[in-house]
Order: sequence, then structure tokens, then C-alpha cells
Amino acid sequence: MNVNPACCFKITLLVVGSLMLALVSSTLPAQEDPPLIYGVRLERLEYWAGADTDVVAWDGDAMVGSDEWKLRFQSLGEYDITDSAFERLESQLLVQRPISNFFDIVGGVRYDSPKGPDRLYGVLGVHGLAPLWFEVDADLFLSQKGNFSARIDVDYDFLITNRLILTPTGEFDLSFSDDQEIGVGTGLTKMELGLRLRYEVIDRSVAPYIGVHYQQLFGSTKTFAQQEGDLVDGLFFVAGVRLLF
Repeated sequence: MNVNPACCFKITLLVVGSLMLALVSSTLPAQEDPPLIYGVRLERLEYWAGADTDVVAWDGDAMVGSDEWKLRFQSLGEYDITDSAFERLESQLLVQRPISNFFDIVGGVRYDSPKGPDRLYGVLGVHGLAPLWFEVDADLFLSQKGNFSARIDVDYDFLITNRLILTPTGEFDLSFSDDQEIGVGTGLTKMELGLRLRYEVIDRSVAPYIGVHYQQLFGSTKTFAQQEGDLVDGLFFVAGVRLLF
């Protein structure tokens, strides 16, 4: 589905600007200033060992704000050691606000700068805890080219002991139109599944882990990758660390 890029991007920027203005307004002096909350979380810093390629990957964010409004910077990346190139390099600047006891709404911008053309997106999503304590992030993206896409990210923590935790994860990417310049086709484009076993030490702020990670491309996205000679699926053994500051 293609839409007018200029019109949609102006609407997206207006929404993001409104959220930013609300964040600034909420931090202005009042009868009693809310406490400032801040922190850095590196959810994943890991090495993938595969049959055809080795990868360094990370997923982390920095946050500042209050209980009502937060500003977050998120970074995700995958660096292919074999090819000496980024397979994925994504940055997001988001405003976050609670909409219920268990879910927040987020809005902002995303910038992708892997190999190939860069892309700028508007972001709107819902993040939180679903029933049975599944952590779910659901995001909708609109690129400057007018292409809509979406991502659903789900994970769950199984407490084997108070400190030993097994976490299955799933990430599913969808696109509602082709963007062949960046190798994305319509439909389900990519699936990533993981299983990681971590042990939390040093006041739970440091947690080394091991596990497995599998990823698979689908449809036209898989065809585009094959034409470029890129990896379309892979199973990796993982070793990494989770850090909280």
C-alpha cells in the first residue's frame, strides 16, 4: 500500500511534535516537581556463531523522564564480522506515556543506516505486559517513501530459580508494500526466534547468558536477498551479557 509520502510524513511529524511538546510541558515547574527517572539498559550485547557467518549484535536504550512522560533513545544493530558490514543499524528517538496499568504508547522517529539507502520513519506503537506476563512491543512505521510496515516483538521470562532465567523471544516484521531499494517485499518479511538462559549477578545489573538464535526471510524479501547473495536464514549459537545502569 503506497500513500502520499509528503502528506503522511507531515502528519507523522505533527504527531511527534505534539508528543514532544507535551513532554516538555510536563517537565515545567509545578507545585511539586516529579522525581527525575533515568537509566541505561543494554538488553542484549552478544556474539552469534553460525555455520556461514559470525555476527555481533546489540539491543539497548537510554531513558530520561518521569512516571508520566519519558524520552527514550534506542539502538539496535547487527554487524557481520565475515563481510565486515552492518546487516542492521537502527536508531529510534521515542516519547513514551502510560495509557493503562500495563501498557505505554510510544511515538517518535526511526533512522536506519545499514548497507544500502538510508531510511527515515515515523513510529507509533504500544509497549507493555500482556496477560500471563508476556512482554509485547507492537510498532507501526511510515517511511519517507510512504511505505507502511510493522513489527511485533514478544518475550517471556521463565524463572528457573530466583536468578537463573530462561527467555524465549520472537520478532516478526511485516511490510504493506515493496521497497526494493532496501530489499523489502510485501507481507511477512522476517522472523527471528531466540532462546537465552541468563544468570543475574551483581545486584541483577549484570547477567551473562548463552542461547540460540534463528532468523528467516520470507517472500519477496527472501528473493531480493538471494539476488544480492545475502543470507536468507541462519541458526546461531549465542553468548552475551545483559547490563542495567
